[in-house]
Amino acid sequence: MSDCFDGNVLAAKSFAHFGVTHMFGVVGIPVTSLANRAVQLGIRFIAFHNEQSAGYAASAYGYLTGRPGLLLTVSGPGCVHGLAGLSNAMINTWPMVMISGSSDQKDAGRGDFQELDQIEAVKPFSKFSVKAKDIKEIPSCVARVLDLAVSGRPGGCYLDIPTDVLHQTITESEAEKLLGDVEKGRVFEEPKAPPSSEIEKAVSVLRKAERPLIVFGKGAAYGRAEGELRKLIERTGIPFLPTPMGKGLVNDNHELAASAARSLAIGKCDVALVVGARLNWLLHFGESPKWDKDVKFILVDVCEEEIKLRKPHLGLVGDAKKVLEMINKEIKDDPFCLGKSHPWVEAVSKKVKDNVSKMEAQLAKDVVPFNFLTPMRIIRDAILGLGNPAPVVVSEGANTMDVGRSVLVQTEPRTRLDAGTWGTMGVGLGYCIAAAVANPDRLVVAVEGDSGFGFSAMEVETLVRYKLPVVVIVFNNGGVYGGDRRSPEEVTGPFKDDPAPTSFVPGAAYHTVMEAFGGKGYLVGTPDELKSALSESFSARKPAVINVTIDPYAGAESGRMQHKN
Repeated sequence: MSDCFDGNVLAAKSFAHFGVTHMFGVVGIPVTSLANRAVQLGIRFIAFHNEQSAGYAASAYGYLTGRPGLLLTVSGPGCVHGLAGLSNAMINTWPMVMISGSSDQKDAGRGDFQELDQIEAVKPFSKFSVKAKDIKEIPSCVARVLDLAVSGRPGGCYLDIPTDVLHQTITESEAEKLLGDVEKGRVFEEPKAPPSSEIEKAVSVLRKAERPLIVFGKGAAYGRAEGELRKLIERTGIPFLPTPMGKGLVNDNHELAASAARSLAIGKCDVALVVGARLNWLLHFGESPKWDKDVKFILVDVCEEEIKLRKPHLGLVGDAKKVLEMINKEIKDDPFCLGKSHPWVEAVSKKVKDNVSKMEAQLAKDVVPFNFLTPMRIIRDAILGLGNPAPVVVSEGANTMDVGRSVLVQTEPRTRLDAGTWGTMGVGLGYCIAAAVANPDRLVVAVEGDSGFGFSAMEVETLVRYKLPVVVIVFNNGGVYGGDRRSPEEVTGPFKDDPAPTSFVPGAAYHTVMEAFGGKGYLVGTPDELKSALSESFSARKPAVINVTIDPYAGAESGRMQHKN
């Protein structure tokens, strides 16, 4: 019957109907047809080599667009590989939906092809999971996972579609009625906002503070709170500190930026307004000795549980943009501003100037063989030279990400993606692809260590296949932290002649991996070679890998996380 179609078509139709425009994944039994139907219906499908990278792409797409990033996987091992992306979305609180095919329902428990209880497997990594047990359940299941991924605190949701459901059929008129009924029943939450009495309290605490600080994170970036944030900072003159992915919400070069005086700002502030950032390991749990033991935290978070967990002086449950709007309104009626000569502002800006000039003195030297600072300075200047729109910078690796965070300058919101809350390595190429797809007008520049690159290097073929404007810069120091760092007494035992667990093949030709697929590869080891490669690849806006030879002993083990190793 011509007016009949199967579960693949209905699933694709449901996604398209509820506004999905992009999907990432790896096809195979039983979902190949679902991917093809989605493409037919106007959804762009980006096919990867590995579900992990596709999942990282889906998670970052959710962050960059505010709409759930979709990951499609096959059953069993495909679902398990996809958990990397789903868990990454959950920990970073980004909206994502993983859809996996699964075994025939009648064969459950009998050892069917790639059989796994996927609903059970995804539980620790998802806000909500559901199985469509019949074709007629597909539209409502699709709407629920899409809606729940973005409601409240964003996160990962999971949809399971068994093989037999994908093969069931339904008439077109039945399908249209189901879609219409689901559409009517959808309820969208208004962004949360605290009562005005709480806002008044917050402003009063800020007004009385002697050394206030505004800290913001990627929750504020996700909530598109940059306009209200800038207004608050400029109106009050309060210094600010972004978390790594909060960089760019307010220009890193702003005169009130305290990043270069982070220890002083955190250690001496008496009131910290924390917007869309958690008091977790990245902010030393909000505890002394890094913070003053008497500091008062005003915590703005969309999640009430988060505020209860951290027990701040004052908690404002709500959407970052909405809460800041209310704070700005409250201040407008009775303004206050610290001013440049305020002792606290002066202390922070003096420390910033001192630290910046020390760092600039280090950066000014051309060290060859390269350390981390020389190439990072050249990359920083090349990126700043592009002006607006600024490229999206993707960064991973121990030393590379660490040095990049303090050297590279973010001037626009949501232009930095890195290992994030979970410190996930291997996100690089997935994030690059998501950024290129979500922001087609921006160049994407990845700055990663050779270890970070190795997790997903095969996805350079994906860059070439979809002609994405991504330039991947690999800091190649021949290992996880560089050369063999072991002391002579550690090099014993029957396998002492093996390379160190942290070592790779020296001088690995990563640029030729890109050339193997028709992209452009560069091998560079001097400032002039790097400048020329950056200039050429940035202008071309085509897939490229720049293999930067670094002194194998230039970095530190574990970057700046030595205490955790």
